[in-house]
Amino acid sequence: MDQVFHIHLVSDATGETLNAIANAALAQFEDVEVREHVYALVRSHRQLARAVDHVRIDPGLVLFTLVNPDLRNELIAQCAVIGAPCLDVMEGPVAAMRQFLGAAETHRPGGQHDVDQRYMQRIEALNFTIAHDDGQALDTLNDAQVVLVGASRTSKTPTCVYLAIRGVRAANVPIISGLPVPPQLAAARGPMIVGLWASPDRLVQVRRTRLSTLGEERDTNYVDIDFVRAEVAHTRKLFEEYDWPAIDVSRRSIEETAASVLNMLTDRSEAVL
Repeated sequence: MDQVFHIHLVSDATGETLNAIANAALAQFEDVEVREHVYALVRSHRQLARAVDHVRIDPGLVLFTLVNPDLRNELIAQCAVIGAPCLDVMEGPVAAMRQFLGAAETHRPGGQHDVDQRYMQRIEALNFTIAHDDGQALDTLNDAQVVLVGASRTSKTPTCVYLAIRGVRAANVPIISGLPVPPQLAAARGPMIVGLWASPDRLVQVRRTRLSTLGEERDTNYVDIDFVRAEVAHTRKLFEEYDWPAIDVSRRSIEETAASVLNMLTDRSEAVL
């Protein structure tokens, strides 16, 4: 039987940051079986004891983000007794910030989730994105920071949602063969417009999967390889005609596509300065 490795993630907040770090690190390792145990909102000694009990049952690596010094020290001590390696993933960044800013940390858990101005900005961006999905509300398209354009099933909507969660007002407009570009899109000067495209083979594969989930088995132009090739060629020609930067999303995750868009936004803002 293959060995199973246990990783325990202990956080005093939602655990989002810790999970992201752990998953990013685990992505570097293949052919290993890892079982994650997540303990979120650990803010009392009783809650910490519950997590430690699980570590004792399934010993393994403990990664944690605990800003309360007492809880932090208790977890480290208990892990030493169990013989489980543990790592405070925030210790290095917080120490670097402390030295750079010349200020002491507050030791307040979950501070990144406070309902502050940045949080409200993300909510406003998400509302904007929902209202401007799939070519809706074109009259206010110029209020977007980013507009994603492309053929159907090029991940425009999920990428926009991801960007909105990062506080970016994102809209998306489908490019449909045989129809002109909406005049509001052609005239938009405020937002950065980015084209998304995928290889015809990949696009057909994604579309067939989509139709299958909808219970649609009939062959249509939507999944005809020759039609899709022409469709992709048409969209890429439009990207060049309007001088819109384009991203090949054939083998990209939503996160990777969004990261590329964010980099473009950064370059654009720095060019204006």
